[in-house]
Amino acid sequence: MLALRKARRKLRMGTICSPNPSGTKTALEVCNADWMASLPPHLHNVPLSNLAIPGSHDSFSYWVDEKSPVGPDQTPAVKRLARISLVKKLMKKWSVTQNLTFREQLEAGIRYFDLRVSSKPGDADQEIYFIHGLFGIKVRDGLMEIDSFLTQHPQEVIFLDFNHFYAMDEAHHKCLILRIQEAFGNKLCPACSVESLTLQTLWEKKYQVLIFYHCPFYKQYSFLWPGKKIPAPWANTTSVRKLILFLETTLSERAPRGSFHVSQAILTPRVKTIARGLVGGLKNTLVHRNLPAILDWVKSQKPGAMGVNIITSDFVDLVDFATTVIELNDLLQENRSLAKC
Repeated sequence: MLALRKARRKLRMGTICSPNPSGTKTALEVCNADWMASLPPHLHNVPLSNLAIPGSHDSFSYWVDEKSPVGPDQTPAVKRLARISLVKKLMKKWSVTQNLTFREQLEAGIRYFDLRVSSKPGDADQEIYFIHGLFGIKVRDGLMEIDSFLTQHPQEVIFLDFNHFYAMDEAHHKCLILRIQEAFGNKLCPACSVESLTLQTLWEKKYQVLIFYHCPFYKQYSFLWPGKKIPAPWANTTSVRKLILFLETTLSERAPRGSFHVSQAILTPRVKTIARGLVGGLKNTLVHRNLPAILDWVKSQKPGAMGVNIITSDFVDLVDFATTVIELNDLLQENRSLAKC
């Protein structure tokens, strides 16, 4: 029966995102654009904190500008080195952690976005940019791209986690929050009890966006959720074995109520890692060969109050990451008592 349910859901969710003249489906064309809407009815009333939800790490970094100034998230030593044009080209190889745009990630099924933002030195206005070593696109443009998708898919819900802020004063924060309001308007879900938040309640109120803001400014706006409601422990290791041990340990320590939980299934390069694979970059040096083992860990998980919730990865298109996470929710179909947590 479980296999039959999976097959039926794949028929509903595995739509073609863009036409292919050859008639075949590539990895980028098969999408999970409406996977939340396609969940079976009894999961509509399960708290979002108990569902398995795919996310991306440094979600915005599919494009960074090697011609821009080095970001304020970098050390003075890196900034001095970056005066050499070749250094910025190499930085780009280690700053990019995704291949897919926001729209493509959403179509693939990603519903949690890890965001770092900064003002840009020398800008006369208060514009805010995504940043990871080098500056990315304007936050305003990224948010409007996401909103366009949500308007076309009114039953999909996303988490935007603004967790790092650089070179931002009060005016910059006000500008960013205004951009968020302009982009999403009535789609913004006010902060409330985590356990009360289900797909059904969100659909009834037409809320689609949860904004987490790791800065005291969240207290001034009802639609900003505090960062403590979405802990994302970080393993900070290049070892798959140590990463998996860390993920298991932090899951066992997860609070049963009151917050979401992010399992960062990512490896973090050290200085010597970068030195050894300088030209290859993050994807070729660290991610590509280790992602299958990380995906095996994902496949072994179960969602629920003490199980996985949000799982993030680098380069979510290299393996069938999003679909693998989404299909973990089939385990909740096997035991309906879990849906009453």
